[in-house]
Amino acid sequence: MNFTIKYTKTESGFMGQIMEWPEVVSEGFSMDDCRLSLRDALNEMISAYKQIGTEPPINQIQFEKISLEPDYVC
Repeated sequence: MNFTIKYTKTESGFMGQIMEWPEVVSEGFSMDDCRLSLRDALNEMISAYKQIGTEPPINQIQFEKISLEPDYVC
């Protein structure tokens, strides 16, 4: 499976979030640290869902791009 990570720069490094499963969030001093931490968090979430016999809510989110008229862009 492939997932998309959104990185946000923080004062202490980076926060990462799995876009296909927004509840999976982690932090790290670097993007590499954050990526490794997110991978662990994702594995833990999948394991937790398996333990309770529930399917992970993966691929239930849809993305769509929208456009703004030039007058509304800041």
